[in-house]
Amino acid sequence: MKRTVAVVTTSRADYAHLHWVLRDLRDHPDLEPRLIATGAHLAQEFGRTVEELERDGLAIDERVECLLSSDTDVGMAKTIGVAVLGLAEVLGRRRPDLVLLIADRYELLAPAAVALSLRLPIAHIEGGEISEGAIDDAVRNAVTKLSHLHFVPTERARRRVVAMGEEPWRVHRVGAPSLDYLARGELLGRPALEQALGVELGDPCVLAAYHPVTLLDDTTAEADAMFGALEDLECQVLFCFPNADAGSRRLVELARAFCSRRADSRLFVNLNPRVYWSLLRQVSAMVGNSSSGIMEAASIPLPVVDVGLRQRGRERAANVLDAPAVRAGIVAAVRRAVDPRFRRGLAGLVNPYGDGTASRRIVDVLARTPLGGELLIKRAVPLED
Repeated sequence: MKRTVAVVTTSRADYAHLHWVLRDLRDHPDLEPRLIATGAHLAQEFGRTVEELERDGLAIDERVECLLSSDTDVGMAKTIGVAVLGLAEVLGRRRPDLVLLIADRYELLAPAAVALSLRLPIAHIEGGEISEGAIDDAVRNAVTKLSHLHFVPTERARRRVVAMGEEPWRVHRVGAPSLDYLARGELLGRPALEQALGVELGDPCVLAAYHPVTLLDDTTAEADAMFGALEDLECQVLFCFPNADAGSRRLVELARAFCSRRADSRLFVNLNPRVYWSLLRQVSAMVGNSSSGIMEAASIPLPVVDVGLRQRGRERAANVLDAPAVRAGIVAAVRRAVDPRFRRGLAGLVNPYGDGTASRRIVDVLARTPLGGELLIKRAVPLED
């Protein structure tokens, strides 16, 4: 019998990382994926991206509605609770051999807690990372301790997971699976990309990917500096929709107001992975606080300005320029990033997050790891005297 792997995806962000993992799971003779779509995937407000998965030829085995139409931290907390109820019914009925989770979205606390209660082994992708300015950091570490297999992107991440008390045989350094799209996907050239976007790309053109800073009391406290800096720049700005976190609606309002004053600017509710990765290859720079600017952009290599607290502590390559949430500082960093001399200096840059072969490595481990008590029963690492 094939080994069943329940894969939980909550939004466009994690789907971009899971795309090739899901394909390789589907093509493996000994594995059978069970795709569970939940969270923002099912919300019209965030582009109903579950339809994008279906257009990619992926069968959705279960849909778990849970995302409240809210813009508060209370709404986030209630979303976790609703997700627990829905996933308990789904996972309790299906009883997969493994549950595969990725990254650090707050919604992941729900499938991790449910799988633990049902004694289902959990495999977790991208543990061991650091992002000190977001609750993602605590979520990631919590899911790591609830998991039984770990697929980490870098050597430092592997060492951190082992330092948390996880047995080394459980921890596999594979790289970031999002890079597989750059290595294996067929990307669009500039004319086809402009047609898909419905906009002509300028020079310079900056992609802004900015999300709420979820550890601040005011999760959009840094936004005024960010958008003020964009006003001061003489370049085309394209915006990605923010994540479904407390404060996202204010960021959407700011982006829409900006675009209303700039005829060449656009706000995209959803960019499918192929269009998104193609866009990264064509823009002059990225600015904001998205992990994409740190994990994937180095493979292009694309200059990135990382703003404020959200990604503080995350391992990064030389393409990333750090800027505090200060208007003048962001402007100076973006002007340096779009300077052709800075980009030429990135030639030959090595991405610490891997080479685009993570998905096959993950699937291989999922297929050959013995199941049963040896996997479920975690042993404590002996303490030194």
